[in-house]
Amino acid sequence: MSKSWVPAVLAISQGGGWALAHFRGSFLADSNGVLFPRDWLKRQDLPAFEEHGLGHFDGDAIYLLDFANAPELQGCGLQTLRQIMMQSDADTFRLLGFASQIATWADNYRFCGSCGTRTQRSSTDRSASCPNCQVAHYPRLSPSMIVLVTRGDEILLARSPRYVPGMYSTLAGFVEPGESVEHCVAREVREEVGVEIKNIQYLGSQGWPFPHSLMLGFHAEYASGEIVRQEEEIEDAQWFKLDNLPPLPASRSIARYLIDIYLARHLGLPEPVLPG
Repeated sequence: MSKSWVPAVLAISQGGGWALAHFRGSFLADSNGVLFPRDWLKRQDLPAFEEHGLGHFDGDAIYLLDFANAPELQGCGLQTLRQIMMQSDADTFRLLGFASQIATWADNYRFCGSCGTRTQRSSTDRSASCPNCQVAHYPRLSPSMIVLVTRGDEILLARSPRYVPGMYSTLAGFVEPGESVEHCVAREVREEVGVEIKNIQYLGSQGWPFPHSLMLGFHAEYASGEIVRQEEEIEDAQWFKLDNLPPLPASRSIARYLIDIYLARHLGLPEPVLPG
């Protein structure tokens, strides 16, 4: 059954609720999952933390305890957000993705980037305000495009040195100031693999908390050019036949959705649903 995740600014002065224990992109988990009784968790002998009221998950108040050092509890272990993405349901991943981005924002904006003064948290919205120059710093969101380029029964996939061995994925890149997302799609494809594209079509978006991206997904058709990879970014890039694909990204990712929806449309199969 789908659970409801509703972000909200909750006062940390209130007791009760459930808590996530976070440390550098990982969450503490036991055999019951990643949520712990908040009051109990705060009584444990754990390293200093910063607390945030996140919202409600299936009606329960949820808080984030962001630790300065790795928390250790008997029967518990840390799991990265990517590990959780592979194992948990979509609703839990949305909650944890939000929590991870709030932790990243809080860490990045402890001090004002304009004058260096220690910031203060607002009690009414999700912002860190500078008491000196009055600048309000909100959680960062970085728009980026991700695109599947196709040529009939072939798709263009590439791999970064950061990928797990053997895996290939679609092309992606961040939107630069002053450009449209469609311009970014054409520019990134040209820069990364030296290919020109046409008929750019928007397919959907997905929040991607690694660390704070909004992925805007596209399909584009090959227009001209031969593959010339950008060596500092791309380890390999190839055209793959639809019946002979390499290992692909995780099924919950928008990269995999772009591939799967093209396969479905090309083969006349039911179309997949974009993960939330």
